Amino acid sequence: MILSDFFTNERVSLDLAGDTRDDVLGALVALLALDDRSEATLSRTLRRRESLGSTGIGRGIAIPHCRSLMVRRLRLAYGRHRGGVEFHAIDKRPVHHFFLIVAPPVEVSVQYLPVLGKLAQFAKHRDVPEKLTGLRSADDFFQLLESKGV
Repeated sequence: MILSDFFTNERVSLDLAGDTRDDVLGALVALLALDDRSEATLSRTLRRRESLGSTGIGRGIAIPHCRSLMVRRLRLAYGRHRGGVEFHAIDKRPVHHFFLIVAPPVEVSVQYLPVLGKLAQFAKHRDVPEKLTGLRSADDFFQLLESKGV
């Protein structure tokens, strides 16, 4: 399984908008290009998930994730917020890098947890936050994933 297979150029934003956690979650969901009703439902689901415990894993990275009927297959998006957003991360620092994972309630391919694990491992690389900050294009993002073997 290669993470870059789950991303497209349209699902990578290097200038994510929003001033709050909820704004950023909405902007991430918008990258999936769903209809308005599905986007609203998915945003609510993600907000509910975050209320259970932040997906901010530290070092400026968060991996918001959920299962939802709004998608038929696993969907991923990446967004960078230059200023950072208060996300109640484990290290209490603002989050700049967001990896969104949304999966249907039932998956035949069973990819949700392995993808979540792979993203968490990717984020543990010491140089990843700095390299994500330095991205200039979606192509740079894909090259970074490839260089880390994910």
